[in-house]
Amino acid sequence: MDRLALYLQDAHSLQEGMELAQYAEAKGFEAVWQAESRLVRDAIVPMAAFGAVTSRIKIASGVINNWTRNIGLLAATFLTLDDLAPDRIICGIGAWWDPLAQKVGIDRRKPLLAMRETIEVLRRLLAMENVTFHGEFHHVDGIQLDVVHGRKTARNVPIYIGATGMKMMEMAGEIADGVCLNYLVNPKYNAEAMDALEAGAKKAGRTIDAIDRPQLVICSVDNDRAHALNMARKMMTQYLGQQPHLMKASGVSQELLDEIHQVLTWPATEEEIEGAMHLVPDDVVQLCTASGSPAEVKAKVREYIASGATCPILYPLGDPKLMIDIFSDGYQG
Repeated sequence: MDRLALYLQDAHSLQEGMELAQYAEAKGFEAVWQAESRLVRDAIVPMAAFGAVTSRIKIASGVINNWTRNIGLLAATFLTLDDLAPDRIICGIGAWWDPLAQKVGIDRRKPLLAMRETIEVLRRLLAMENVTFHGEFHHVDGIQLDVVHGRKTARNVPIYIGATGMKMMEMAGEIADGVCLNYLVNPKYNAEAMDALEAGAKKAGRTIDAIDRPQLVICSVDNDRAHALNMARKMMTQYLGQQPHLMKASGVSQELLDEIHQVLTWPATEEEIEGAMHLVPDDVVQLCTASGSPAEVKAKVREYIASGATCPILYPLGDPKLMIDIFSDGYQG
């Protein structure tokens, strides 16, 4: 069966998210990824909720950032999640984004070094090592995950970097178990991403095939095609106006981005987003999202897979169960 994963942010109640995780599991999806980006819902509590009501599906953070949790707490958190759902937890971790990080007092300097240190120390702690590490961002002295009761064995928690820029992408190829490729990019972006991953993999003496490459894909599917396109248009307007790293990677013209920016402030109000939506034409919506009829969204997902992604992480904008049903019949046909 084709690999499939579900992406949840904060559009659904936690109770509904738990039901959707169960539904996706029953329909053969391999993973559910929980967002943590804006200041709204953290990833850890939903991950625990999903893990508690499922038995097979993998549970991933999609993605937490490497700045706001102390490294000891970060390792203890993923140890705890693995206690709840052994061998089903994935740590997806990214470098966050400005202006949000700045506004909460985080200086995202040297993001590559900060991420490299985080992954090194986290991986060693989850391997149940006693760790002393004095870097630029992490300073730990003889710490370990101090399990007295329960499993004392190394934990199988793969680490995926949520990368958008090519330097972070290359480092993911070098040091991560996988990469979580971003959404709101068009499939041509993936060609550059694959080259960067390959270059990083070579540094570590491996090939790109050793790196799992799931990709977030905004999926707006409805039997009313115009409604599906409008749901995606609204989402795309918000993100193009607010997250510059996505703007840069999207392939959307600078003229259009400038036009949107004249209408939107940060954080944008609902009225501003709706006021700017008309600026984004259908072809731009379909450039960077899987939107429209069931046949159109499946075809778009095939483009991402053909361009190097290994598993779509589908972000439903409409009825999530309808989307799960449409894709559980496969998308290769």
